[in-house]
Amino acid sequence: MSENSSEQKILKGTDTIRLNLTTALVQILVWPFISINLFMYFTYRKKPAFRAEPRYVFFSQTLLADSALFLMTDFVIITIHVHLLLPLAFCIPFTALLHGMTYVSPTFITIMCLERYVAICFPMQHVNVFTPARTIFVSVVAWFLSYMRPFVDLCIFFSTVSKSYLNGLNFCYYEILLVAQWHMKMRGNLFILNCLVILLILFFCYAAINRVARRASGVDKQAASKGQRTMLLHLLQLFLCTLEVLGPYIEAQFIKIDLDMFIIVRYFNFLAFTILSRAIIPLIYGFRDEKFYAAMKSVGLQKRKVCSADSGDRHLSRATTRKWSARTSNG
Repeated sequence: MSENSSEQKILKGTDTIRLNLTTALVQILVWPFISINLFMYFTYRKKPAFRAEPRYVFFSQTLLADSALFLMTDFVIITIHVHLLLPLAFCIPFTALLHGMTYVSPTFITIMCLERYVAICFPMQHVNVFTPARTIFVSVVAWFLSYMRPFVDLCIFFSTVSKSYLNGLNFCYYEILLVAQWHMKMRGNLFILNCLVILLILFFCYAAINRVARRASGVDKQAASKGQRTMLLHLLQLFLCTLEVLGPYIEAQFIKIDLDMFIIVRYFNFLAFTILSRAIIPLIYGFRDEKFYAAMKSVGLQKRKVCSADSGDRHLSRATTRKWSARTSNG
């Protein structure tokens, strides 16, 4: 494959006003979610009790992965905005790393659903199934599975392109790895299969928890009902992630018609399915979880007190300095 083939995949619209607006919109949406995710992760790290509970350990991994995903994607959008072409030798590992991050949250959501299934349907066995050591092992396996597909794509890529391809410049998006048509179709089919497997697991967990909720009473019924609602939100999130798989097929039709329209559709897919689907995680395990929400309020109040104390110390220091200066001048 010649070096020029990489240039055929340089996709940038000609409407600068639209590009400015979409880039600004991404900044408005991405940075608040990054701030919320990092604050929640900071709360998780501040409370040792959370590190002993599997669901919070898995939740912290989604916070890290989604924050990294938003940061890396925002970097790609800014480079496209300023038309900064980067060496393919940098873009290829970067996009593989970025693409792996998109699989981390769905993988951990599936594990979190299974953890809730065990906790509600088999409460006596939950402690033995999700020990601290096994929780760490499951987390490592989840990250490994998330990066299996990008690793396979890299192997296919390096077996089908020549060294001259790596000498080119391009924007850092995943299509630069999909140089063969069959590879692109295989990736799409595997993604659909992956989403179907995840949805089947979620439906199974929801049906089992729903069965327990109908039979339970008192405290057990409340726990099961809460697990039901959590599972429904996970299903909504996975549904949005599943819709994301349709993006490449829709975009492929628009790129044949108009490049500017293709860029608009691509930005919409990113905002609607990548950002929105991951924005539900803080809602489920941050604001809806009473224990975690109380910890967030506690950490937030502590930071406000520290900031107020620092501000008071600065004011006191300035007042003391002014008094000392006045005495010196009078003396």
